[in-house]
Amino acid sequence: MTEHTQYLIDQKWMEYALKLAQKAQAIDEVPVGAVLVKGDEIIGEGWNQVISSSDPTAHAEVVALRDAAKRLDNYRVIDTTLYVTLEPCAMCVGALIHGRIRRLVYATSEPKNGAVSSQISLLELHDFNHHIDVTSGVLADQASDLLTLFFKNKRQLKKHKNHSE
Repeated sequence: MTEHTQYLIDQKWMEYALKLAQKAQAIDEVPVGAVLVKGDEIIGEGWNQVISSSDPTAHAEVVALRDAAKRLDNYRVIDTTLYVTLEPCAMCVGALIHGRIRRLVYATSEPKNGAVSSQISLLELHDFNHHIDVTSGVLADQASDLLTLFFKNKRQLKKHKNHSE
C-alpha cells in the first residue's frame, strides 16, 4: 500500500472520528471521538462520556475499546487501528497497550495531558511487551478547531453567567 493510499484511508476514518466527537459535543462533553477499525470494518466506536456517565475512565478511546471488546467477545483487539481526534492521555495509552491495538492514528496533540508525544512519550518506552505504530496530524486542523471552539464557547457562557449574577 502506498503512503498516499494509507493517508486517504486514515483521512476517511478520522472524518468518522470527528463525527463521533460532535456526538460528545452535543451532550456537552469535550469533543473527542474514536473509532477502532479492523481491515475496513468498524469494530468499536466511542466519544467522551465522562460527565454524562459519571465515569472518569469514559474517554473516547476507552469507550471505543469497550465497544470492540464486547463485539468481539475478547479483551484483545489485535490487528486494529484506533483513530482518535485528540492525542491520548496516559490512562488511554495503557488501555491501548493492554488491548493490543496495532496502530494509533490521532489528529491533534494534547499539550496538557498527551502521553504519546506532548507531555510524555509512553509508547517509546521499550519495557512494554507490545509495540504500537503511531501516526499523528491527520485532520489536525479540523480536530483542533472543534476543540478550540468548544472551549471558547464554554468560556463565553461562563463569562456571561458571571456578568448576569
